[in-house]
Amino acid sequence: MSLAGPGPFPVGITALVSLLGEWRHGGRAHAELAEKLQLLLIDGRLRSGSRLPAERTLAAALGVSRTTIVSAYSTLRERGVLTSIQGSGSILELPRGGQVGASVRPLSIDLSKAVPAPWPGLPAFAARALERLPEQMSRFGIDMFGLPDLRQMIADRYTRAGAPTSPDEILVTLGAQHAIGLVARAMLGRADRVLVESPTYPHALDSFRAAGARLVACPVGPSSIDPVDFEEIVRDGRPALAYLMPDFHNPTGTSMPDEARERLVAVAARTGTVLVIDETTADLDIDRPFTPTQFAAIPARGATVVTIGSLSKVVWSGLRIGWIRADRHVIDRIVAARPSSDMGNAIIEQLVAVEAMERFDEIRAGRRDELRVTRDRLVGLLRSRLPEWEVPDVDGGLALWVGLGAPLSSALALAARDQGVTITAGSRFGIDGAFERHIRIPITTHFGDLDDAVGRLARAWAGLGSPRSLAPETALVV
Repeated sequence: MSLAGPGPFPVGITALVSLLGEWRHGGRAHAELAEKLQLLLIDGRLRSGSRLPAERTLAAALGVSRTTIVSAYSTLRERGVLTSIQGSGSILELPRGGQVGASVRPLSIDLSKAVPAPWPGLPAFAARALERLPEQMSRFGIDMFGLPDLRQMIADRYTRAGAPTSPDEILVTLGAQHAIGLVARAMLGRADRVLVESPTYPHALDSFRAAGARLVACPVGPSSIDPVDFEEIVRDGRPALAYLMPDFHNPTGTSMPDEARERLVAVAARTGTVLVIDETTADLDIDRPFTPTQFAAIPARGATVVTIGSLSKVVWSGLRIGWIRADRHVIDRIVAARPSSDMGNAIIEQLVAVEAMERFDEIRAGRRDELRVTRDRLVGLLRSRLPEWEVPDVDGGLALWVGLGAPLSSALALAARDQGVTITAGSRFGIDGAFERHIRIPITTHFGDLDDAVGRLARAWAGLGSPRSLAPETALVV
């Protein structure tokens, strides 16, 4: 294997130990370490071209013998993902071209992306959008705020939910992930602290890290985060921003009750911590026994509350339309920082979004029915085929946060690839390599594929400990 492109990229020993997290699970230490390093490469937490620490340095940091590190590095070399370059050290890199090592099944089932199938009416929406395109062509085409009609429709949704909103308080974005990145760049300074739920959405963590933030974890319990924990962390750590998913949290599926929401807003008002509320899954209610108040509808009393929404989880992930709701001065601040990363929104996609918003209630009801069927089927299959797993009851959202009963999530993610399944290890959802005892399984998988997917997971689980090989695709978590 030859190193191509930029690099090598040195990996700090402290950062690597944190990423490795719970890498031991009772087997041969060198094999388990090799597996975890390989998975960190696959899911992008270690970039291709990363230079690993020297063997003695890593051995001392992990409290193992140098022989263990030598054997782990040797295993990775045999798999074709590690090479030693004179003057550069040991370089971890994804293979190029064909598969490396023993043959594996094609990665034909993707459980790393919790996204629904495209809404069937999308082609008709697009056709009507194209008919309306000439109306927009008298403009320059650079749109930093969003089309007025679309902003009005989004604002009206908040108003109907009890949060009076004007179009000036809405910024259309290129999806929710783009919105998170914009907020991070506009609202954070280098080394600012950001409170995040633990576990949480991995690419939000990536955005905050890219902005230079230091992450502080607040644990998620059966009813989302505990307001007492939140208040203590905010009081002691004074984070500049707190990122929360209060409705059908990704990945746990929990929802926050109104009392907790009100208390969090009160804490933010006292401390000045900006609340960033990610509502991308809020419209995916299947049978939740209560209807919570949106954060935007809770009296702010001086708190800064920024809400993020998206059409990707309800309509289609390929329709890159999201939005930010905030006070006008916050919107202006975000827009001022925007040109450094993009030059605005796509006009045609916004016209498609207008068509979708006009039928949003119908689409949401259809998604609810779809998700109920696939959720019930998936829960039944998992409890039947893998009774030792802890399969939760969820009342909405896009996934199950399944307990494995042992710290084997990374090992399972690699074993699943040998069965042709891409799935994300639980540790990808934490900031310190935790959650090796959990794995996220989407309920959005096509009904006809559920039996096959669970069967392959069961075989991967039963075969843990077999030699692993690496297919070249990386896994993007959605």
